[in-house]
Amino acid sequence: MSELKKYIRDIPGFPKEGIIFKDITPLLRNAKSFHEAVDAITKKFKSKKVDAVLSVEARGFILGSAVAYKLGAGLVPIRKKGKLPHKTHSITYDLEYGTDTLEVHQDAFKKGERILIVDDLLATGGTTRAVIDMVEKMGGKIVGVAFLIELTALKGREKLKGYPILSLIKDKYC
Repeated sequence: MSELKKYIRDIPGFPKEGIIFKDITPLLRNAKSFHEAVDAITKKFKSKKVDAVLSVEARGFILGSAVAYKLGAGLVPIRKKGKLPHKTHSITYDLEYGTDTLEVHQDAFKKGERILIVDDLLATGGTTRAVIDMVEKMGGKIVGVAFLIELTALKGREKLKGYPILSLIKDKYC
């Protein structure tokens, strides 16, 4: 997976000063690296019998949809507040540069379904922890969490203890 890191572009000062944005578009554009990332996540969770992949807006949708397809699972989008047209559950949480609210349709999955969360980046863990809490409140069973990139210096993994975690690229710089 170390080869994947060379396809990540750092953008200092985005979305605000002090943040180094991890741009994944070069990795997505390169067919070999994109396939390698999707295949690695799929391989890790194939035996978990995933019913649905939950992906967080917006870059998580890209990886999540490809992983869901390869696993033969459904895809559930987690969106920012006000973006979903039907009845939703919502959760507000802290992130590294403010707060946010995420929503999921109330009928996105059935109680007891096996859920894999896929997102592009693990930073402080706040977003993923919020999604886990929402899924469990709705009766879903988390079988794992997968990320393209983990910013290890922010210790987001600590908020996700007790869940299988896969990070394809670990980077201490953020």
